[in-house]
Amino acid sequence: MWKWESDEKAKAVVIIVHSAYEHHRRYAWLIEKLRSSNCHIVMGDLPGHGELVRTKTIHDESFDLYKDYIKQAVQVAVSYDLPIFIVGHGLGATLVMKMLHKIEVEYAGVILTSPWLLLKKLPSKWTKALAKISVQQKINHDIELKELTRNYSAYQDLVNDPYYRTIISHDWYKELENEMKTVSQYPESIPNVPVLLMTGERDKITDTAAAKAWLKKQELSDYQFKEWKNCFHDLYLEPEREEIFTYSHSFINNVLRSIGYIV
Repeated sequence: MWKWESDEKAKAVVIIVHSAYEHHRRYAWLIEKLRSSNCHIVMGDLPGHGELVRTKTIHDESFDLYKDYIKQAVQVAVSYDLPIFIVGHGLGATLVMKMLHKIEVEYAGVILTSPWLLLKKLPSKWTKALAKISVQQKINHDIELKELTRNYSAYQDLVNDPYYRTIISHDWYKELENEMKTVSQYPESIPNVPVLLMTGERDKITDTAAAKAWLKKQELSDYQFKEWKNCFHDLYLEPEREEIFTYSHSFINNVLRSIGYIV
C-alpha cells in the first residue's frame, strides 16, 4: 500500500481501487491531480496485480483477497483523521459496491467509474460449454488498450506496459461472474452516503445501462449519474479527463461543504 500526501493542508483522503489486470502506475495522472488539489491518496495494487505478475502468468487469486485489500486501504486512510472518499474503477468499482456494507468506519462519499456489472467484452474462449468444465483452463480476456481509451497520448504511455496481463483462470472468471451477479441483483441498498457514478457513452467493456439501473435501485438521498459523451471505459485516461476530474473534484468539495468542511 502506498500513500501520496498533499503539499498543502489536506482536506480529505482518497482511496483508489483499480480495475482488473492493471495497477497503480496507470493512475499517476489522477493521483497527482488529487494530490495537487489538497487530498492525500491511498492506493496499492490488488493482490496478484502489478509487480506480482513477474512471478505469475495467470490471475487465479481469490476475490476474498481483493476485499481484504480494500479493508487494509481503509485502515490506512483512517489514520489521517480526515473525511474519506473511495474511488473504484471497473472491477474495482464492483468490489467497492460489494464492500460498502462491510466497511466499519465512516466514509464521506463514493465515486464509481465504469463498474463491471454486465460485461460486453467477454473472454475469447468463454462459452457456456467451457463454464461447465471442471478442469482448469487458461482464458484470455484480451481487453486491449485501444478498447479502453481514445487518448493517443495515454496509449503511447501504456502500450508496452509490462504489468498489464489479461490471462485468467476458469475459476477466477466464474468468481467474477458471481460477484457481478450478486452486486447487480443485491436487494438491499448500500449505506446512504453521497455517490457519483460515471460511465462513458461508448464504453466497449461493460454495459453502462446496468450501472445506471443499479444506481436507481439504491435508496440514496444524494447521488449523481453522469454519462460522458463519446468516452470509452477508462474515463481518467480519456481526452476529456481534465473536465472529468473537475466534475469529480466538485463532487468531493460539495460533499465536504455539506458536512461542514471549509474547502
